[in-house]
Amino acid sequence: MSGSRNEERLPRLLALVPYLQAHQGIAAATAAADFGITEEQLRRDLRLLWMCGLPGHGPGDLIDLSFEGDTVSVIFDAGMSRPLRLTGEEALALVVALRTLAETPGLADGDAVQRALAKVEAAAGGEVDDTTIAVELDAEARMLPALHRALNEGRALRLRYYTATRDETTERIVDPLRVFEMDGRSYLEAWCRSAEGLRVFRVDRIEDLEQLEEPSRPPADIQLRDLAEGVYQPASEHLLAVLRLAPPYFWVADYYPTEEVQEADGLLQVSLRVADPAWVRALVLGSSGQVEVLSPGWLAESIRSDAVSALGAYAAK
Repeated sequence: MSGSRNEERLPRLLALVPYLQAHQGIAAATAAADFGITEEQLRRDLRLLWMCGLPGHGPGDLIDLSFEGDTVSVIFDAGMSRPLRLTGEEALALVVALRTLAETPGLADGDAVQRALAKVEAAAGGEVDDTTIAVELDAEARMLPALHRALNEGRALRLRYYTATRDETTERIVDPLRVFEMDGRSYLEAWCRSAEGLRVFRVDRIEDLEQLEEPSRPPADIQLRDLAEGVYQPASEHLLAVLRLAPPYFWVADYYPTEEVQEADGLLQVSLRVADPAWVRALVLGSSGQVEVLSPGWLAESIRSDAVSALGAYAAK
């Protein structure tokens, strides 16, 4: 028998006697299944246990088992009636795993997880300091199971969503259509009832969600967007903005679809469609003068006014 198999067998042998003591007359097939082994392996383990016991190794010292048909009972446990205690490392691993389950919406029965967690912590005694354990999942890991469940069950969702371009959080009801991944990020494509249109939401910007009892009901003729052109796809009705970019912001021309790009004096002039002027505003104000709006004029003037107001407020402090 290899060393690794011995390492697996020893804990099983130590656990078998208290297990059988607590399940007198259990079917061998059931016991084998509970330990994840074959009936033949179980019988080999039991034959080995017959030769184990208290010092002296005489009658009344060795573990005694009884077989009736296909069932097993313990006659004498040789003091092995109590199950093994978890080590600190084992208890910690279980607590972390259970808390991860508890933090993941829709992945497991929350009440069952909490009951199991309480039992593990009680069994571990002082081996685990639960004040030092904090399990936090990133937004995608927390939200994806619930999104997939809503899709599978055909339910609508209430989302609380952060829009970075406007630096605001809104609440909306959506009919989920699909979850997809692109460029290392996960997205939800859904019909937004408040906007009455197809929208794509970054999963890591969903702050909270609730699955509703009502069914998802997107328009019957809705067409999912073709992702061959990327997640962001400008439309002809979107605002046409012309920007002048300094070298640190040349990435804008590569990352976003553009209608025209010109280079002059070491700068780029790009024309692109934007669904929300707030995106341009955030880009310019955060660029420290590296991005300038050339048109439309009203947007350039609005951003200049915002910048002057911000400088005035800063100077007044």
